[in-house]
Formats: sequence, structure tokens, C-alpha cells
Amino acid sequence: MAPLPRGTVTANTWRDLAVVTVLSLIGVWGFAPAFGDRGYLLTGIGGVLVGTAAGYLSHRFRLNAFVTALGAILVYFLLGSALAMPGYALFGVIPTLVTLRGLALGAVFGWADIVTLAAPVGAPDYITVLPYVAGWLVGLVTAVLVLRWMPRHDRTPGKLSVLLIGPVVLYLLGVLIGTETPFLASLRAIAFAIIALVWLGWRKGSATNASLQERKGLNKNKLIGTAIIAVAAILVTGLAGSALVPTPESRFVLREKIVPPFDPQDYPSPLGGFRKYTKDLGESELLTVSGLKASDKVRLAVMDTYDGRLWDVAGPEAQTGGSGSFSLVGESMPNAPLLSSKSSRTISISVDSYSGVWLPVVGYPTRLTLPTEPEDQTQDLRYNAATATTVLTSGVKKGYSYTFDADVQDAYSDDALKNVPTADVTLPAVDKVPDVVAAKAAEYVGTATAPIGQLREIERQLKVNGFLSHGLASDAVPSRAGHGADRIEELFTRNQMIGDEEQFAAAFALMARSLGYPARVVMGFAPENVEEGAPVTVTGEDVTAWVEVPFEGVGWISFQPTPDEKEIPQDQNPKPKTEPQPQVRQPPRAEKQAEDLLTNVDINDSDDDNKDDDAFALPGWLVAILWIVGIPLVLYLVPLFIIAALKSRRRTRRREAATADARAAGAWDETLDTYTELGYTVPPVGTRGMLAKDLSAQVTATATLDQERADAPASESESVSDLLKRLASGADEAVFAGVDAPDERVDELWQASENSSQVAASAVGWWRRQLSKFRISSRGSDTKQGTVRTAKTTRRSRGKGEK
Repeated sequence: MAPLPRGTVTANTWRDLAVVTVLSLIGVWGFAPAFGDRGYLLTGIGGVLVGTAAGYLSHRFRLNAFVTALGAILVYFLLGSALAMPGYALFGVIPTLVTLRGLALGAVFGWADIVTLAAPVGAPDYITVLPYVAGWLVGLVTAVLVLRWMPRHDRTPGKLSVLLIGPVVLYLLGVLIGTETPFLASLRAIAFAIIALVWLGWRKGSATNASLQERKGLNKNKLIGTAIIAVAAILVTGLAGSALVPTPESRFVLREKIVPPFDPQDYPSPLGGFRKYTKDLGESELLTVSGLKASDKVRLAVMDTYDGRLWDVAGPEAQTGGSGSFSLVGESMPNAPLLSSKSSRTISISVDSYSGVWLPVVGYPTRLTLPTEPEDQTQDLRYNAATATTVLTSGVKKGYSYTFDADVQDAYSDDALKNVPTADVTLPAVDKVPDVVAAKAAEYVGTATAPIGQLREIERQLKVNGFLSHGLASDAVPSRAGHGADRIEELFTRNQMIGDEEQFAAAFALMARSLGYPARVVMGFAPENVEEGAPVTVTGEDVTAWVEVPFEGVGWISFQPTPDEKEIPQDQNPKPKTEPQPQVRQPPRAEKQAEDLLTNVDINDSDDDNKDDDAFALPGWLVAILWIVGIPLVLYLVPLFIIAALKSRRRTRRREAATADARAAGAWDETLDTYTELGYTVPPVGTRGMLAKDLSAQVTATATLDQERADAPASESESVSDLLKRLASGADEAVFAGVDAPDERVDELWQASENSSQVAASAVGWWRRQLSKFRISSRGSDTKQGTVRTAKTTRRSRGKGEK
């Protein structure tokens, strides 16, 4: 049979290529939960076809590996703009700097971003590159294997299975970057299994030398086997799928296992800095907001965990389903759970004096557009859908502006909620709550039994019995800042309940928690005199805090426990009368330090000093790895470095000895020490020639017997004999000749010492070479004796060998 022309593809090869391409497309289909819309599918299909085409061109023109990779990358960038980022390409096809940058960034950084994005993903702009680059890479590698590698090998099941690696990787990748809800798991699994198994069975080949009748029988058996495989795959996947497929809670999904990079515990609690707005920024213009209605509030942050010092935003370790988590998002925001909304807003905010990472929003944003000039900060945007808390990790400054669409929680009357239970929402636990909180909560609820009734009673009692004071100089009665356990206890145990939104909201939330209701504290701004359609200036005086409690099928209902401004009555309790006491000499009075007169305000553990320390704190798992790996490494390296330094010092001392005969004798002594450290037996007595003969024999025997040293030929063993003989005779000559040996001759002896030591080391096994690094031997006394003998007897023994 004549050979096929160069670059020709057989029909069987085309079928192989078609099968693995279809399997790859089934794998790309599994990206649906991560991307939502169908645009990803076109992008992934395009990537598979582009990679396959590049592999075919490599086969057609017989390109080498380097040219194939270079050409595939070039095609990747040329066609990727139209397939992966058409919205940023010129005329939807021609690459631009934006698309080229996105294709490069998406291939490298997109994989890290997608596992922290809230599904379905919509940003960053290069995220759509992922299905394209995955399909392109699998298509390229699979095409090269099918067209160039497979024809040179027998079509055994093992070799054919290699072609399935790429499609299987794509299939698993769709599962890992997906969500807990499986996407057409049974259908995709049945299709993938049937196509792969049938192809493996038919592609194995047929008996070419069989008769026509035998071939018909073989084909009939194949058809029957194919039907059996198909039916078995359907039955196993369909009937046993419910038992084999894990529940959504137990599915392994990367986005559920990887902690988002933003940790709110790295920043001070917003509520801890409440007084900064009323005292320092009271008249400062913080924000300019357009699109508000009269009842709208600007939300800054939601705090749902309490540790006895302050309410804070739950960190990754304490986050629950009710507190949510911060995810990297784009313009499209994920849907908020429990939200019940029939109205929406389009809000524009311009930042004036406000600064920080907490991005002010209204309601529950659904779409948010950040400016791209002078700097694109979309990569810094994080959003918590459960709390509607938005973060810009790079922070906002004066002049920053942005626009967003938002849904607003519907308002419900108490009558509509009287038979509605609170929602089953799990929030982080609260700790170190004063006992008086639960006692006052039980007292305030009175005879109310319904959740809304009990919560409204607590709200009413706080508003009626409490007095508002921001702790300003103009306030009739001072009010201490903070909302730690001591401050909350003070709020309820003093004759009057005096505080501001910070204390009353914190106390109300703790009282609700004591009754078993999931409550959280929200901080934000409530501007007054809002005219619909007109921009509103928000100042520090507009700062406020309120409490939200979720109700089943309704959403988070807000409560305002802060009392209205009213005159605070003076304390009428008479001072106790003083009774005369006998005069006793008192010790000197200690003057009160100025700082003792100040009220301690707990802001956050993460103050400036602690924050700097925490910023460099390593994760626990990394610390464990460093201990496990670091301690053995230190125990290995420290002795190794010390012994290596001692050996280096020994070698330097010998090589830089004062006389030539001492340097020559030092070369011989260095050789004996090295052989001893390698585990060779150096006889205690004997001439240098005798020792050289004995050591060369040991090297020869070791190289012959060591089964692990297959690359130690006899020539090396023979050469070590010549090296040792030359070294021994050269050292004898330099020591006993009675004249100083030339420096060139001494250098030759040291070179022979190094060469013989290298051959001796190569003859032993790896383990003995490692042990030699921890051994140190010294024959300095031999050198010294040789030097002394030289000074006394060299002239009498000139021309004689060592006896």
C-alpha cells in the first residue's frame, strides 16, 4: 500500500478528532452555572475550534513544537477578541489594546478571580476569556495528540484513553468553578459516558485479515455491545444517580471552599467610630446624593457579631449564612436573599469629605457602575448580598462619584406582621452580654407574644424612657461614647437612659438577640428635608444607626429605637448627708492623672498599631507548614553550613600554608580526609604510595559492587589510580626533595586531589555522599610532622622515597 501524502488525515483520524471535540464541548457546557447567560457557550465552542484548527495546521505543515506553540498563541490573540470580548473589539472583531490586555489577564488571573466571584459572574471584563482559553488549550493539545501522536502508536485502549484527558479536565473544571446546584448532571454524564465508551469500543479496530462473514459477525457483536453499554449507562446514571450524586451541601465547589480575599476584620468597626461624625464632622459635607426619596437611608455597613466590646462586621471565620460573605463582583450584583421589593431607585453619589473602604449605598444594589478614570477600581469592588454592604478595598476619596440601581425593601404595617414569625436566619453568636440586657428585654415585652409585638414594645420603651445626647459640649447631660458591655450596662442602670443612636441601636439588637430573634445593627445616614429628584447633601449630623430583624417571606424590617430629642430632667436624688468622722491623719493624696478623667472608648482591636501587626500575620495553615517543614530544614541546614565552613577553613589553611612543601602535603592530607568522610577506610600507617594503591582498590571495588551506580565505568576507577599515584609521588617529591616545589607543581597536585575526590564520591551511593557532608576529618598533624621532617632531614634524604 502506497504511503499517504504528507499532511493527509485519514477518515479514522477525522472521526477521532470529531469525538474528542464533541466531548470537549460537553465539558464546556458545564460552565453554565458560573456564567449564567449563553454567551459563555459560544466563547467556549470558539475556543475549542480555534485550538483544534491550530493543531491541524501544525500537522498539515509539519511544524515543530516551538513554532506550533507560537502560532497557536498568535491565533489565540487574533481571534479571541471577536469570540471572548466582542464588546471591546473594534467593530466587534478587530483586536484592540483592551481586548489584548483582557485575553492575557484572563488566561492568567481569571482562574483566581472566578472562585471568589458571586455566580453568575459578570466582571471583571476579562472573566469571559476563561471558557475561551480553556477550550483553546484543550482543543490544541487534543488535536496535536490525535493528528501527530496517535498515528505513530497502536490503537490500544490505553493509548486511546490518553485522548480523553483534555475533555475530562474540562468536564471537572465546570464542576469545580460551578455552584452547589448541579447543572444537568445526569444528562451530561450519560452523554459523555456513552460517547466515550462507544468510541473506545469501536475505535480499537477490526480484524483486517478476517473474511467477510467473520467481519459481519464482529460488527454484529459490536452493535450488541454498543446497545448494552448505552442501556447500562442510562440505567446507572438515571436510577442510581440520586444515590451517587452528592447533595448540594456536600458538593465540592471551589468558590465555597476558598475564603474571599477581603476580611472586614482588617478594618475598624464602622459603629465604633460613630462619634467621629457627630463631633468632628458634624457640619462637614460628606456626600451629595441624587435620586433619594423621603424615607430612604444611605447604608454604610451592617454589623452582626458582638464580642462584649463592640458590634462588628463578621469576618470569614465567623460568617454564617445570614451574615453572608464579601465577593468580587462587577456591574451586576447578586440577588439579595429574603428581599421583598416592589420599588427601585437609580442613585448617584458624589463623595466630598467622606473617606473609607465602606461604599455608601441605598437599599440593595442590583447594578453598580464605577468610574474608570482616572483609575479603574472595579477590581477592588466587593459586595455582600446578604447585608447589602459594599466595599471598595482601595477606598474612596474626595471627588469620587458612582451610580447604581437598587431595590428598596417594602414597608409593612404591624398588623400585616402580627402573625408572621421571624425568618430562620443564622447569625454569628453574641458574647459577653450583660445580664441586665435580658432582664430588661423580658420586662419591656410585657404581655406581648408575637415577634413584631415584642420587638415594637422594646422599641417603644427605649424611645419613651431614653434621652438623646451626642456627648457634645452643647448637650445638657454628657453621654459617654462606645457600646461595650460596660457602656450598655451603664445605659440601663443609671437613673436615666442617656445615649445616642450608637448605644440605643446596640442595646436594642442585644435585647432582641436575648429573646432569640436574629437582629443586626446597621449604620448609615438619614438626611433630612429630602426633595424627590433634587440632590441632597449629607453631613456628619445625619449619621444614624438602626436595627433590622428578618421576617418570614417579608424581608428585613427596620426598627428605630433612638428617642427623639427632649429635655433631660436633672437628677433629683438628694445627696446623702455627711456624718462627722474622727479626724485621722490621711496619706498624701495621689493626683489623678489626666488620662484617668477620660472615658475609654473601645473602637476596635485593629487600631493603628495592632492593625499593622495583623496586616503581616500569616494564616494558620501556612504557619503549620512552616513549622513542619522549617524545623527539619533548620536542623539539616545549620549543621551542614557549620561543617562546610570548617571544611572550607581547613582547606584554605592547607592550600595557603607558608611553604610549598606544606601546601603539597596539605593536598595529600585533604585527599585522605575527603576519602575518610566518604566512608573509605584509610590505613593508619603506610607510605603515600601504599595508601594510594589501597584507596584506588577500594574505589574500584565500590564502583563495581554498588548497584545504584550504573554510570560509574571502569575507566573512572582506573583514572583514580593514576590520580592517586601522581598525587602521592608529587607530595613525596615536594616534601623530601630539599628544594621548594614550583607553585605550578603544587597547583597540579591540588587539582589531582580534587579530581580524585570527585571520582571517589561518584563511586559511592547518594546516601554516603550525603553523610559525608556531616563528617569532618583532620590530618593536620601529618602535615605538621611532614613539615618538621622536611626542615631536619630533606637534604639527607634527597632522592629517596618515604620509608
